Amino acid sequence: MKLLSVCLLAAALPVGATVYAGQAAGAANGAKARTVELIGNEQMKFDKTEIAAKPGETLRIVLKAVGAMPKTIMAHNFVLLQPTADVAEFNKAAFNARETGFIPPDKKDDVIAATGLAGAGETVEVTFKAPAKAGSYNFLCSFPGHFAMGMRGKLIVK
Repeated sequence: MKLLSVCLLAAALPVGATVYAGQAAGAANGAKARTVELIGNEQMKFDKTEIAAKPGETLRIVLKAVGAMPKTIMAHNFVLLQPTADVAEFNKAAFNARETGFIPPDKKDDVIAATGLAGAGETVEVTFKAPAKAGSYNFLCSFPGHFAMGMRGKLIVK
Protein backbone atom coordinates (compact mmCIF):
# COMPACT_ATOMS: atom_id res chain seq x y z
CA MET A 1 0.00 0.00 0.00
CA LYS A 2 2.93 2.33 0.73
CA LEU A 3 4.24 1.86 -2.83
CA LEU A 4 0.84 2.66 -4.28
CA SER A 5 0.54 5.85 -2.19
CA VAL A 6 4.02 7.00 -3.17
CA CYS A 7 3.37 6.26 -6.85
CA LEU A 8 0.06 8.10 -6.84
CA LEU A 9 1.56 11.10 -5.08
CA ALA A 10 4.52 11.21 -7.49
CA ALA A 11 2.19 11.12 -10.47
CA ALA A 12 -0.13 13.86 -9.28
CA LEU A 13 1.10 16.48 -11.75
CA PRO A 14 -0.43 17.13 -15.19
CA VAL A 15 0.55 14.68 -17.91
CA GLY A 16 0.72 14.93 -21.69
CA ALA A 17 -1.19 12.83 -24.17
CA THR A 18 1.33 12.45 -26.96
CA VAL A 19 0.84 9.44 -29.19
CA TYR A 20 3.92 7.55 -30.32
CA ALA A 21 4.13 4.79 -32.89
CA GLY A 22 7.39 3.03 -33.63
CA GLN A 23 5.85 1.61 -36.80
CA ALA A 24 3.16 2.92 -39.14
CA ALA A 25 0.58 5.09 -37.36
CA GLY A 26 -2.35 4.25 -39.52
CA ALA A 27 -3.51 1.53 -41.83
CA ALA A 28 -0.53 0.68 -44.00
CA ASN A 29 -1.03 0.13 -47.70
CA GLY A 30 -4.78 0.65 -47.33
CA ALA A 31 -5.15 -2.45 -45.12
CA LYS A 32 -8.15 -2.33 -42.84
CA ALA A 33 -7.19 -2.37 -39.18
CA ARG A 34 -8.58 -4.95 -36.79
CA THR A 35 -9.80 -3.21 -33.65
CA VAL A 36 -8.86 -4.61 -30.26
CA GLU A 37 -10.63 -3.00 -27.32
CA LEU A 38 -8.90 -2.87 -23.95
CA ILE A 39 -10.23 -1.61 -20.64
CA GLY A 40 -7.98 -0.23 -17.92
CA ASN A 41 -9.44 -0.06 -14.42
CA GLU A 42 -8.64 1.42 -11.03
CA GLN A 43 -7.32 -1.94 -9.85
CA MET A 44 -4.49 -1.25 -12.32
CA LYS A 45 -5.33 -4.15 -14.63
CA PHE A 46 -6.09 -4.54 -18.32
CA ASP A 47 -9.13 -6.68 -19.08
CA LYS A 48 -6.98 -8.61 -21.59
CA THR A 49 -3.44 -9.79 -20.95
CA GLU A 50 -2.94 -11.45 -24.33
CA ILE A 51 -3.60 -10.22 -27.86
CA ALA A 52 -3.06 -12.48 -30.87
CA ALA A 53 -1.96 -11.06 -34.22
CA LYS A 54 -0.68 -12.22 -37.57
CA PRO A 55 2.72 -10.98 -38.76
CA GLY A 56 2.32 -7.53 -40.33
CA GLU A 57 -1.38 -7.30 -39.43
CA THR A 58 -2.69 -3.77 -38.91
CA LEU A 59 -4.09 -3.40 -35.41
CA ARG A 60 -6.07 -0.58 -33.85
CA ILE A 61 -5.81 -0.68 -30.06
CA VAL A 62 -8.61 1.26 -28.36
CA LEU A 63 -8.03 1.72 -24.63
CA LYS A 64 -10.84 2.92 -22.37
CA ALA A 65 -10.15 3.94 -18.79
CA VAL A 66 -12.95 3.17 -16.34
CA GLY A 67 -13.32 4.50 -12.82
CA ALA A 68 -13.79 7.80 -11.04
CA MET A 69 -10.33 8.93 -9.87
CA PRO A 70 -8.83 12.11 -11.36
CA LYS A 71 -6.48 11.63 -14.31
CA THR A 72 -3.57 13.17 -12.41
CA ILE A 73 -3.52 10.22 -10.02
CA MET A 74 -5.01 7.40 -12.15
CA ALA A 75 -4.47 7.24 -15.90
CA HIS A 76 -3.66 4.42 -18.29
CA ASN A 77 -1.82 3.95 -21.55
CA PHE A 78 -0.88 1.06 -23.82
CA VAL A 79 2.81 0.74 -24.64
CA LEU A 80 4.02 -2.09 -26.91
CA LEU A 81 7.74 -2.78 -26.64
CA GLN A 82 10.38 -4.18 -28.95
CA PRO A 83 11.43 -7.73 -28.03
CA THR A 84 14.91 -6.43 -27.15
CA ALA A 85 13.57 -3.91 -24.62
CA ASP A 86 14.26 -4.49 -20.94
CA VAL A 87 10.71 -4.13 -19.60
CA ALA A 88 11.78 -3.50 -15.99
CA GLU A 89 14.27 -0.80 -17.05
CA PHE A 90 11.70 0.83 -19.33
CA ASN A 91 9.19 0.90 -16.48
CA LYS A 92 11.77 2.35 -14.08
CA ALA A 93 12.66 5.13 -16.53
CA ALA A 94 8.98 5.85 -17.22
CA PHE A 95 8.42 6.80 -13.59
CA ASN A 96 10.30 10.08 -14.18
CA ALA A 97 8.88 10.83 -17.65
CA ARG A 98 5.75 12.74 -16.60
CA GLU A 99 6.28 15.47 -19.23
CA THR A 100 6.21 12.91 -22.06
CA GLY A 101 3.20 10.88 -20.93
CA PHE A 102 5.42 8.40 -19.06
CA ILE A 103 7.25 7.36 -22.24
CA PRO A 104 10.95 7.93 -21.43
CA PRO A 105 12.50 10.00 -24.26
CA ASP A 106 15.76 8.03 -24.08
CA LYS A 107 13.85 4.77 -24.54
CA LYS A 108 11.60 5.75 -27.48
CA ASP A 109 13.47 3.28 -29.70
CA ASP A 110 12.16 0.49 -27.43
CA VAL A 111 8.56 1.40 -28.32
CA ILE A 112 6.70 -0.16 -31.24
CA ALA A 113 3.46 1.70 -30.53
CA ALA A 114 1.86 3.62 -27.66
CA THR A 115 -1.25 5.58 -26.85
CA GLY A 116 -1.50 8.77 -24.88
CA LEU A 117 -2.91 8.68 -21.36
CA ALA A 118 -6.60 8.10 -20.68
CA GLY A 119 -8.28 9.24 -17.47
CA ALA A 120 -11.59 7.94 -16.14
CA GLY A 121 -14.18 7.84 -18.92
CA GLU A 122 -11.64 8.68 -21.64
CA THR A 123 -10.59 6.59 -24.61
CA VAL A 124 -7.25 6.68 -26.45
CA GLU A 125 -6.08 4.65 -29.42
CA VAL A 126 -3.17 3.82 -31.65
CA THR A 127 -3.06 2.05 -35.02
CA PHE A 128 0.07 0.19 -36.07
CA LYS A 129 1.37 -2.84 -37.95
CA ALA A 130 2.15 -5.88 -35.82
CA PRO A 131 5.79 -6.91 -36.11
CA ALA A 132 6.57 -9.07 -39.14
CA LYS A 133 8.56 -11.48 -36.99
CA ALA A 134 6.60 -14.10 -35.03
CA GLY A 135 7.11 -13.93 -31.29
CA SER A 136 5.93 -12.56 -28.00
CA TYR A 137 5.98 -8.79 -27.46
CA ASN A 138 5.40 -7.15 -24.08
CA PHE A 139 2.84 -4.42 -23.54
CA LEU A 140 2.26 -2.44 -20.37
CA CYS A 141 0.77 0.64 -18.81
CA SER A 142 3.71 2.92 -18.01
CA PHE A 143 1.84 5.14 -15.50
CA PRO A 144 3.79 4.95 -12.20
CA GLY A 145 3.03 1.85 -10.16
CA HIS A 146 0.75 0.19 -12.71
CA PHE A 147 3.30 -2.26 -14.16
CA ALA A 148 4.24 -3.36 -10.63
CA MET A 149 0.56 -4.03 -9.90
CA GLY A 150 0.30 -6.28 -12.98
CA MET A 151 -0.96 -3.94 -15.71
CA ARG A 152 0.82 -5.73 -18.54
CA GLY A 153 0.39 -8.37 -21.19
CA LYS A 154 1.73 -9.95 -24.37
CA LEU A 155 1.08 -9.44 -28.06
CA ILE A 156 1.55 -12.88 -29.57
CA VAL A 157 2.47 -12.73 -33.25
CA LYS A 158 2.06 -16.04 -35.11
